[in-house]
Amino acid sequence: MAKIQRALISVSDKTGIVELAKYLAKNGVEILTTGGTEKLLIENGVKVVPIGDYTGFPEMMDGRVKTLHPKVHGGILNIRDNAEHQKAMASQGIKPIDLVVVNLYPFVQTVSKPGVTLEHAIENIDIGGPSMLRAAAKNFEDVTVVVDSVDYDKLKLELENHGMETTRELRFELAAKVFTFCAAYDGAIGNFLTSLKAPTETPEKEKFSRVLTLQYKKIFDLRYGENPHQQAAYYSEGWRDEPCVGNARQLHGKELSYNNIMDLDGALETVKEFELAACCIVKHSNPCGVATTLGDISDAFLKAKACDETSAFGGIIAFNREVSLAAAEEIAKSFFEAVIAPNYEPAALEVLKQKKNIRLLKTLPIRRYEITGWDMKKVVGGMLVQDRDTQMLAAADAKVVTKRAPTAEELKALDFAWKLVKHVKSNAIVFCREDRSIGVGAGQMSRVDSVKIAALKAASPLKGTVLGSDAFFPFRDGLDAAASHGVTAVIQPGGSVRDEEVIASADEHGIAMLFTGMRHFRH
Repeated sequence: MAKIQRALISVSDKTGIVELAKYLAKNGVEILTTGGTEKLLIENGVKVVPIGDYTGFPEMMDGRVKTLHPKVHGGILNIRDNAEHQKAMASQGIKPIDLVVVNLYPFVQTVSKPGVTLEHAIENIDIGGPSMLRAAAKNFEDVTVVVDSVDYDKLKLELENHGMETTRELRFELAAKVFTFCAAYDGAIGNFLTSLKAPTETPEKEKFSRVLTLQYKKIFDLRYGENPHQQAAYYSEGWRDEPCVGNARQLHGKELSYNNIMDLDGALETVKEFELAACCIVKHSNPCGVATTLGDISDAFLKAKACDETSAFGGIIAFNREVSLAAAEEIAKSFFEAVIAPNYEPAALEVLKQKKNIRLLKTLPIRRYEITGWDMKKVVGGMLVQDRDTQMLAAADAKVVTKRAPTAEELKALDFAWKLVKHVKSNAIVFCREDRSIGVGAGQMSRVDSVKIAALKAASPLKGTVLGSDAFFPFRDGLDAAASHGVTAVIQPGGSVRDEEVIASADEHGIAMLFTGMRHFRH
């Protein structure tokens, strides 16, 4: 145990600090403090010792030098049961500091603001704070260190339960948190500085820094990875405030698997595309059925399931609306691995919980994409980093390249197809009506084979459907194959050297075709 008799408090984020300081002072803890923290605590009636009074050395150089002093770092780093350390302390008039509560200048928030100058960014690089944090964390056997305001209540509870002492377990936990916090802080500085094209006053930034430092928090270990012989764990970015698997809450069911998480992500990203109530069923990383509805969400589920009932069995379901009782009752009639949705009617939740093994996850309210963050894929020896593919072109804004333009009804179906095909593995082909998928052809090495597979998988007639293709048709054979199934309209990026042949095929078959000028490969 380590008794708290003297604390050093210096924070940029003042959340909860007054309450913590009052608690410490009430329990006889001497509080050393600096600058803005000192002013705030005095204004709130907390007795403090200014750091300059303790060190005998005034703050100087616009606050750049205030805690970088032997009386501070000696007070933190001394080993309490080391006689030589204690002799040095006594000879230099150094007092032990038992608790360090410090957080840092808001560097990330500063450099995120438009037009930030290099000078302002540099001034928001904290030097003294990380030095104190690292010193206290290194000496966790004797010193308690807190870097995050969310831990204040945990600290107070510990002190309350142990007579103003802390356990070794808590000190180690908080020390480990400090080093990860400082690593992320230094990483953010490095990411910013190595993204600058030149050290000018208002520097121009490159999108991708020359060095990229990332930090993820482990959520839990997984039973295994893609296969039972592979060990795995699930990590989260932790900060993202958009609906995603990373911040979803599991309400029911056994633990998630590696493949569950991959498919939950794919299903959820798909239903985000639609403004109407939507359902997506994913199997092995590909949508096998997607539908929208103007009615109860159960209608979307039934239409999505009907697209390919064989593949849907054992799949992952995502909704962009609350799961209704009617939907839950339909889901319960078959086997599904997991459901993710922004909410569940209480009765729906009770019905689904009767199925022991189904995983039920609740995410944040669904909204259209915010273009934040990057898409990253690990390869052996490196990593690929790109913008997220969040762009979408309305069918009405695409270029008509055939003699016949799409009808209003076909435009609605083409919109649906273009939103869906973006989430199918390349080469991707989808047959659709305005509110549902009819056939999905995914991941083939040739586009004409994707057409054939999409037609083969279709559970209902294709006559009168529209077709979406994630990239251009390199030959007319794919379009000829689609025409043989009764497709009436096509949406695709265009851009092939044989576009004229493909357009001619469409005209021969009376098909309306749109070029988007934008492809949606998904590897």
